[in-house]
Amino acid sequence: MKKIIRTLFKIFLLLLVAGIIFIAWANYSIKKESDAFVSYKISDIPETKTALLLGTGKNLSNGMPNAYFYNRIQAAIDLYKSGKIKYIIVSGDNSTKDYNEPEDMQLTLMEYGIPKDKIFMDHAGFRTLDSVVRAKEIFGQTKLVIISQKFHNERAVFLARKNGIEAYGYNANDVNKYAGFKTNMREYIAKAKVYWDLILGVEPKFGGDRILIP
Repeated sequence: MKKIIRTLFKIFLLLLVAGIIFIAWANYSIKKESDAFVSYKISDIPETKTALLLGTGKNLSNGMPNAYFYNRIQAAIDLYKSGKIKYIIVSGDNSTKDYNEPEDMQLTLMEYGIPKDKIFMDHAGFRTLDSVVRAKEIFGQTKLVIISQKFHNERAVFLARKNGIEAYGYNANDVNKYAGFKTNMREYIAKAKVYWDLILGVEPKFGGDRILIP
């Protein structure tokens, strides 16, 4: 019995080490492949008809404003006002009646002067994969500027390019390390999951009719 337990423990340790190595490799690989295409500088971003603004909650669970949300909004405004983009797809979660990321983003952008007819809502952006693939399949965009924080843009741009989209990432300001600790930890796993999704050929949860961006 003891021999079986020792064998099982060794197998567990091997799987644990293999898992850690895979996560580290996936994160390094995605960062390396996307590095040339993401930037904090508007001058590095090519003129592109459409930007994809990735969603997050407007408020935290304690009711306080979410810095990730407002920093992404500010980045979208700066990019639009620079003339580098003409339209913005706001893509996020709309899974419950009281939680609507795309609508929150649309209304906030409009408060800062972005015309409503320049904003297209994607209510089925439940995951980053869904958002980038739907930008191509539903909205017909094969070239995009993706707007989010750097850690998120790395993964989004990587996914977009693997799905045949000429994608660039404009990095919104991050939040302080303490406030973003949990998010950054989750991102390590999310980057590893990217390869799993690619291997399995995972597709967006929902399809839909094509939406024309002029």
